[in-house]
Amino acid sequence: MGEALLQRRLEERGVDAVVSSAGLLAGGAPATEPAVEAMAAEGLDISGHLSRQVTTDLIDEADLVVAMARQHLIEVTLMAPAAWPRMFQAVDLVRRAEEVGRRPEDQPFADWLAAVGEGRTRSAILAASLSDDVADPVGQPAAVYNRTKVLLDDLLTRLAALV
Repeated sequence: MGEALLQRRLEERGVDAVVSSAGLLAGGAPATEPAVEAMAAEGLDISGHLSRQVTTDLIDEADLVVAMARQHLIEVTLMAPAAWPRMFQAVDLVRRAEEVGRRPEDQPFADWLAAVGEGRTRSAILAASLSDDVADPVGQPAAVYNRTKVLLDDLLTRLAALV
């Protein structure tokens, strides 16, 4: 859901970006029916989506890695420690980005992202609030998918407006 929502919000703002998702579990699983339905209500078709497992190559190629939960951020940080400056938990990323403000058109994305991440430490991940986690709705009722969709759309709309 996050991939489709962020791609849409970036396209609406004319941001040329490739958005892709990956997770910690083995890949190849289709989007769940409640996810497909939740996104269809937004005019987005994710019925052909297949999950894929995150790899160090994917992390290394990414300009930005957005984790939904603290544990996900810990895992990708352990996988590719050198990519730390480009890895954030979604809620924390948006909070920090809003503090820094909108990226000027002439500022390289990497420079803006460095400003957003200024002062972060890897050890602070362990003390981060679990309330910043965007919970995975898999296995939950459709209402939970819809709440997750609304939360993600809010976060990713705010992020897209800043980048």
